Amino acid sequence: MGVALLAAFALWTALVQLVDVRPVGQNGTNVGFAAFNTWFHELTGVHLGIYSITDWLGLVPVAVCLGFGALGAAQLVRRRSLLKVDPDLLLLGVHYVVVAAAYLAFETFPVNYRPIPIDGVMEASYPSSTTLLVLGVMPTLAYQVARRTKDTPVKGAVVASVVAFSAVMVVGRLVSGVHWATDIVGSVLLAAGLFAVYRYAVERADAWHATARSEG
Repeated sequence: MGVALLAAFALWTALVQLVDVRPVGQNGTNVGFAAFNTWFHELTGVHLGIYSITDWLGLVPVAVCLGFGALGAAQLVRRRSLLKVDPDLLLLGVHYVVVAAAYLAFETFPVNYRPIPIDGVMEASYPSSTTLLVLGVMPTLAYQVARRTKDTPVKGAVVASVVAFSAVMVVGRLVSGVHWATDIVGSVLLAAGLFAVYRYAVERADAWHATARSEG
């Protein structure tokens, strides 16, 4: 599933650069799916208040990353070996690094630019970095809580909170008018693909450890 989603993201990224590409962006910059993107942008308009709220709420997934980083660091100090840190936490660190690397790559080599300048500056827009951050991090919170607690009400509350928060953030970025609609789609595909790969890696690590214990 992860590979399929990442392949879909790669295909979508190619299509964004090939289909109906016209100079409808800032300063005549090219935008793919121009007719659809300009129609949707005109439909929603620009809402800088929503943009600011979602920008500040972007600190929530950052806090989640720091929290798991602190948990991993505490295990490292207590167990005195990186190899003794829970494998799912080590893999989670790798996942977060990959998400950050994807963000930096698209910031360095922009596919397109935002529909409007931010503080007078043209900024890269594809894929939506905030959407990528939220969907790349928040599902890992629900997944980790599900792995680390047997309290069903707690699991349900965390999953519901993650789903609600993620939905608000994605819809907020979509209607705020600071991204093209195709930017949001790209972020959803990329984040979902990376998360699926992370889950698969954890399941393989679990299976390896179970086999090692049974053979030991």
